[in-house]
Amino acid sequence: MITTDFLGLLDRFNLIMKKRVTSSYSGSRRSVARGRGTTLLDHRIYADGDDFRLIDWKVYARTDNLYVKRFEEERNLAVHILVDNSNSMNYGKPSKFDYSAMIGVGFAYLALKENEKFQFSTFSDMLEIFQPKRGMGQLASMIDYLNHAKAKGKSAFLDSVTQYKKLLTTRSLVIIASDFLFDLYEIQNALFSLGKHDLVVVQVLDRTEKEIDFSGDVKLKDSESQQELRTFVSPRLTQEYILRLKNHSQEIEETCMKMNAKYYQITTDMPIFDAFYTMLR
Repeated sequence: MITTDFLGLLDRFNLIMKKRVTSSYSGSRRSVARGRGTTLLDHRIYADGDDFRLIDWKVYARTDNLYVKRFEEERNLAVHILVDNSNSMNYGKPSKFDYSAMIGVGFAYLALKENEKFQFSTFSDMLEIFQPKRGMGQLASMIDYLNHAKAKGKSAFLDSVTQYKKLLTTRSLVIIASDFLFDLYEIQNALFSLGKHDLVVVQVLDRTEKEIDFSGDVKLKDSESQQELRTFVSPRLTQEYILRLKNHSQEIEETCMKMNAKYYQITTDMPIFDAFYTMLR
């Protein structure tokens, strides 16, 4: 179940972006476009047809030449939130899906605080997209959907990102929350395809996935393929598994570093506020 008690605690955080953004609607962030914003960019010589209200009379008093002010137009930032709801996310208490959903809700709340639009989607073997809106009503709808959503299907991450990219018509902040327990090649290709955007990758794992707490004869079941495997979990096998998971996560992190993207690994036993403190401090 998605809880919202932590949202008030996020009021001390701001959704900070280093890059300028390009967008088609007015707002509060600096853009690469020039227009009638509030940040002075430079001056140019007055030409016939220019708005005389843009003449800088202080410059005229010093130079006897007419110059007009050019401003840096300020635009809004589109925030895109993608949450994995494949079957593998239905693990643990809270489940990885519920925890990832709360991360998505938190980022959406921070976007609303900055008067930004956010667009929220889930992906598994298919992509489900919700259109961007402003206002707390959209956040309430998002929470209601997440509380009724069921983790299902296999993760088709590359296909989902390829489809989702069609919506990214301007430079955006893209937040992806998933366990990323699928093919590394697929992950790398999907992330590299988002290279021109500001990307935050959040790998959400259950503590028991990082630190196996069982041994001996066991029957394992793949939550996505439903295949079962009988095996003997020895200390050596445990260490091999932990090493492979660590290497897999490191490869994802290195991919993000090459793209100048942010990577965080969060376990579901971490208080959600602490997770946001880690990501936004």
